[in-house]
Amino acid sequence: GVHQVEGIEVLTSSELEAVNGTDVRLKCTFKSTQPLSEETVSVSWTFRPLGKSLEKSIFLYHKQAYPPKDETFKDHAVWSGNVMNGDASITLRNVQFSFNGTYSCQVRNPPDFQGFAGEISLRVVQKVSFSEIGILAIAVGGCIGIVLLILVIYIVVRIFRRRGDDMDTEMEHRESKDQVL
Repeated sequence: GVHQVEGIEVLTSSELEAVNGTDVRLKCTFKSTQPLSEETVSVSWTFRPLGKSLEKSIFLYHKQAYPPKDETFKDHAVWSGNVMNGDASITLRNVQFSFNGTYSCQVRNPPDFQGFAGEISLRVVQKVSFSEIGILAIAVGGCIGIVLLILVIYIVVRIFRRRGDDMDTEMEHRESKDQVL
């Protein structure tokens, strides 16, 4: 006979950005046509570094979480899902630049087979501390302040020189009038 085979639908966000040193949740949700059970559902996460073609397993879940033994993700990748709610997410703690790459979430719930693995492209970016921004703002503001101060001094000096010249001219004019009389 013909057996109709059903697939598991896995959903992930396609791209994520995280600041170096923070935590990021790699969200992976799934829908299965079969009833969900801690006994049958298994989850595996793999990682492919940026620019590489080789994937490595970083996290497994079946009845319980099996944290990574890989040095890169040890103490960083933790289970944050709930298979009974269709959630197969993990959280990466204290993300590093070496975490840049593609993460794949695969879910199995026999007899359902999985269609496509959910893939997330993670980009780890440099954090800019407030002190660096503050120093930059003070430096730029200070330079602008100095330029404005020089400009004000220049204008004030010009005005006083003109007034002085005008007074001298007026005094000469008065003296010449006095001499005429």
